[in-house]
Amino acid sequence: MAQPPNQEEDTRPFVAPCHTVDTRAPLRWLRKGWQDFRAAPGPSLVYGGIMVAISYLISAATWWFGNMGLYLGLLSGFVFLGPLLALNLYDISIQLQQGRKPSLFESLRQARACMGDALTFTVILVVVFLVWARAANLIYIFYPVNEWHLENVLLFFGVGSSVGALFCAIVFTASAFSLPMIMDRKTDMVTGVITSTNAVLRNKPALFVWACLIGVCLLVGLLTAYLALVVLLPVLGYATWHAYREVIDASEWEPRFTLPAEDAH
Repeated sequence: MAQPPNQEEDTRPFVAPCHTVDTRAPLRWLRKGWQDFRAAPGPSLVYGGIMVAISYLISAATWWFGNMGLYLGLLSGFVFLGPLLALNLYDISIQLQQGRKPSLFESLRQARACMGDALTFTVILVVVFLVWARAANLIYIFYPVNEWHLENVLLFFGVGSSVGALFCAIVFTASAFSLPMIMDRKTDMVTGVITSTNAVLRNKPALFVWACLIGVCLLVGLLTAYLALVVLLPVLGYATWHAYREVIDASEWEPRFTLPAEDAH
């Protein structure tokens, strides 16, 4: 009886191994992200400009049709949808590593190769986002409408921040390395999410610093009426790719694209 031509699926591990990194690693990832931004300013600024325009549209629609709770929920939803929208940025980093001139159109074409698993993750993100938006709307009951006492204000922001932090932590853990992995290797989203969760739990101090840096960048973007996000979002996308390259060892899976022998580790 003939044997199956390929037994690779039976021999690969259930989760990709991860390396341990120190708490200074996130700064290194940001530095490499900035280098990629400088190497591809055109596609980066186009991507950042599109994202800022979408942010303005979402904020305007939410402010017009929703209340403050829903507004905060949709703003936080940017954290959920951001990783998916960064697929094109990962491919620009791949193009730079291959020594090619980066092209946004090429990144769009390459991103379609893993769109099936990406759409699966999108469904998960949308479900979590809708739950969070609903939770943010319920938190509005703590909003001090008539009496702006300090304890009421602290209760409102305390409850909202705690619930938001919980949702963001769940999504961050699942998406930190999963989408870069399916962009890099021929694997499925389940393996990517489990790999990401395992890597985050094994590098909690470094990934906590990384999450805080992302939060600071998003806060700067909000304080500048989203304008700073034109630069910060592409830099964060590139930095996420370099974080994946440094932390995850996905060599057991076939590369989706041909990368140079140079390794980021």
